[in-house]
Amino acid sequence: MAAMASFYLKNPGPLSHSFTKPTKTHFAPPLKLRLRHGPASKTRYPTRISASLINPDGGKLIELFVEKSEKDSKTEKALELPKIKLSKIDLQWVHVLSEGWASPLKGFMRESEFLQTLHFNSLRLDNGSVVNMSVPIVLAIDDAQKGRVGSSTSVALVDDEDKVVAILSDIEIYKHNKEERIARTWGTTAPGLPYVEEAISRAGNWLIGGDLEVLEPIKYNDGLDHFRLSPAQLRNEFEKRNADAVFAFQLRNPVHNGHALLMTDTRRRLLEMGYKNPVLLLHPLGGYTKADDVPLIWRMRQHEKVLEDGVLDPETTVVSIFPSPMHYAGPTEVQWHAKARINAGANFYIVGRDPAGMSHPLEKRDLYDADHGKKVLSMAPGLERLNILPFKVAAYDLTQSKMAFFDPSRPQDFLFISGTKMRTLAKNKENPPDGFMCPGGWKVLVEYYDSLNLVENAKMPEPVPA
Repeated sequence: MAAMASFYLKNPGPLSHSFTKPTKTHFAPPLKLRLRHGPASKTRYPTRISASLINPDGGKLIELFVEKSEKDSKTEKALELPKIKLSKIDLQWVHVLSEGWASPLKGFMRESEFLQTLHFNSLRLDNGSVVNMSVPIVLAIDDAQKGRVGSSTSVALVDDEDKVVAILSDIEIYKHNKEERIARTWGTTAPGLPYVEEAISRAGNWLIGGDLEVLEPIKYNDGLDHFRLSPAQLRNEFEKRNADAVFAFQLRNPVHNGHALLMTDTRRRLLEMGYKNPVLLLHPLGGYTKADDVPLIWRMRQHEKVLEDGVLDPETTVVSIFPSPMHYAGPTEVQWHAKARINAGANFYIVGRDPAGMSHPLEKRDLYDADHGKKVLSMAPGLERLNILPFKVAAYDLTQSKMAFFDPSRPQDFLFISGTKMRTLAKNKENPPDGFMCPGGWKVLVEYYDSLNLVENAKMPEPVPA
């Protein structure tokens, strides 16, 4: 559900933060973009606006790649170290850390950072300033792996083919208290939490933290790597477009015209506030999602159609993939989603009903209060520089035959199409009301459920990346 009510400007301009490099913590500190979000543009942007992007947390974007000149020697060193095999989700976290989404972290969390995250949803830097950090970014190992590490101060991280991905140095191993981690991150230990079952329940009883050195950028070779722009690449793109404001919108579902209404209305309001060229970061989550979510490749195809059909303006929209895994941890996780976008240059963040939420795994109700996400964001430690844009509900207006902001004075005129209803229509190849979703986008969604049915009937393989 989507649409925006009103928002206020916390900080009209960028803030400078001093930054002191510590010793034993993680706090320290392009290419030609291929953006497939519409036909090539010949539009000339106006004269450069006298404004700069919001500073990253800690004052500097932390990228954790080894220098090209050191890659061979680091690789040779890694081959002599104890090895820890990364799961698919672990590799996604390496991706997140390496590009600076979690700045100013320099690697997987050591115990002090883990505890601060669990208990305060923030990290205190050596200079006394506070940055938000609400979800633990940790690497679990089991007893056997711990034994193999022994007294070594560094380990090599390898993928499922035993290829060296990174080195973790100056390591610290500490107890993985799973119950505490789950309870404080999700607010419940009820069975059935998707991320918990996928990444925590069967994980080892130890956590290993340290400084991360990644040998080369993480690639997935799924046909979507050109969409995976790092914070540095996004900042370059925003500067190239002369953006004087960046507003971010995260989705893990297909885009319908209610979402588009929200995003275009947000830009209109920013223009009314005096910004000259606000740019939208349409930023679907691309890491782990639960089994019944629409897979990333299909969502990206649908997002492309939304831009091709002109529902969103390619000139003022940047489509990129956010590589983080999804926790479904509600008000706790939405802080992470907002914080990461600061590092990408966004100074406005759109938040809706029950962000990062899900149904209770055992009971027929939402796991979190639908309004708590936006309330928490408005007062979360370390997010003071970010302007939060809450939105009200959009629904299908029967009198206008299009998506519109809900008017409580005439509720009988509005039709609410839930995600479940949308999926049911698509599965049955039925059309939604005219104006609910662009035809191209709806066609992609129908094709996904049609292919899913065929896969389940063993009549065709999984879809091949475009």
